[in-house]
Amino acid sequence: MTKDNTQETNRTVNEDESLEPVSPYTIMAKLFAHVSKAVVDRFGEAGKDAVREGVRTFGEERGRDIARRAGVSGKPNDIENYLLHYDMGRSDLFEYETKYHPLEIEQNFTKCAFGDQWKKDGMQEYGILYCQMIDPAIAKGYNPNFEVVHDEYLLKEGNCHFRFQMKQEEYNKQEKDDKDKK
Repeated sequence: MTKDNTQETNRTVNEDESLEPVSPYTIMAKLFAHVSKAVVDRFGEAGKDAVREGVRTFGEERGRDIARRAGVSGKPNDIENYLLHYDMGRSDLFEYETKYHPLEIEQNFTKCAFGDQWKKDGMQEYGILYCQMIDPAIAKGYNPNFEVVHDEYLLKEGNCHFRFQMKQEEYNKQEKDDKDKK
């Protein structure tokens, strides 16, 4: 071991550093930001569009898998089963409130592992590309009649506000179809 390596190994940890493993959310947020930055730096607006398209297709795939998870449980891919079969667990790195309304789920996040990391790293410009696309894409993949209004972003307003809405006429048709199958 060289003198430099020994010094690095023996240095003390200041109070801002931790020797604990970082969360997978932190690692994925950093990965997304750096890959997105490289694409945007090289291709400009076309790069931003390509990143958004990648997030959209990824999100729709996740949504289809959430619908599959509901189906395996014998449940329809309706509004009631969306969060029950969601594919990503929540840790204390997320703080949010969920309110259920007829044909709508409203969520407000005041803490998000992804957004908080992008802010910490000064990578909001790249993180927002994910935020703009992911939830509407997941919802569409889950059920084409499920839409998301994402009117506030943690990276801009300091919190993320979502309204997950099932189209009324399509919901009624789906309920009728589900009853007819039984």
